Amino acid sequence: MTNLANTLYVTTPGAYLRRDHETVVVRIEKRTALAVPLHHLAGIVCFGQVGVSHGLLQACGKAGVAVSFLSRSGRFLARVEGPRAGSVLLRRAQFRASDDATAIVRLARSFVAGKIVNARALLVRGARETEEEADVERLDAAAESLRRTIEVIGRVDTLTLDELRGHEGEAARVYFGAFDAMVRRERERFRLSGRSRRPPLDPMNALLSFLYALVSHDADSALQAVGLDPGVGYLHADRPGRPSLALDLAEEFRASIADRLAIALVNLGQLKAAGFVTSETGAVSLSDEARKTVLVAYQKRKQEPITHPFTGEQTTIGLTFFVQAQLLARAVRGDLDVYPPFAVR
Repeated sequence: MTNLANTLYVTTPGAYLRRDHETVVVRIEKRTALAVPLHHLAGIVCFGQVGVSHGLLQACGKAGVAVSFLSRSGRFLARVEGPRAGSVLLRRAQFRASDDATAIVRLARSFVAGKIVNARALLVRGARETEEEADVERLDAAAESLRRTIEVIGRVDTLTLDELRGHEGEAARVYFGAFDAMVRRERERFRLSGRSRRPPLDPMNALLSFLYALVSHDADSALQAVGLDPGVGYLHADRPGRPSLALDLAEEFRASIADRLAIALVNLGQLKAAGFVTSETGAVSLSDEARKTVLVAYQKRKQEPITHPFTGEQTTIGLTFFVQAQLLARAVRGDLDVYPPFAVR
């Protein structure tokens, strides 16, 4: 089992990371702001204008610690990593499956089912926690719609990939159509006016996009840890520079981790609409302080214990990325007939 090492997030503009023996040192304005042993880290994520020394990049490559560079809003820019782990036989099996229409639909069905099951679970949870009758009705109706979609996906064996994507899109429309009913504080300011991504056009979209970037990063790391190629996916089409398999795996974690955390941060008053910045073009992003709040909450969420729904093992939310990557590898190799997605109960 992989140890749950921490991810170091560096958000301060002008910060510079360097190596001091086996320690990562973060310098800000010629002072040492942080020093952490390299072996305590699973990855380093730099937001915006953050520099990294050549020596540290070399050390991270040897230690298997990936260094990712994201824009200030969380958009992926680049990733520096050492030699990939895992067997070439596993990757060959992955590539063969990506050319097999039956295997593609079988795996894509699991990703879509996991995503919708977790979205429905969040709607049911939201209905249970709200006292407004109108909100309960909206959430119950959306949950029932998703239940029917889950039934169709599980019952019809002849679904094509396009039909699966159609069911996924309709489920997303229903889900986000009821999303506001789960927001109890500053609802007007955090109203979700449909999903807008590039760029986000309101605070909730900016928050979700930022969290989805973190989830995709962790999915990417887990896949590489077990030897799968994040660029060769099944639900998401392959494109140059696109981590398609990481996006596939991230689907089942969107509602269960990212959406749930976004709603909690807003409802508990830890994030306020004043913590978002709107540019002249209308793009909305998190302020530096809000970004730090989200990162701290995300790391805490990953440390929470959980009983894995498929293996029955005691683990943590953060390690479920690695458990799912291992299960996916077994499904790709043919050791499992069906890939079991992470589905909260």
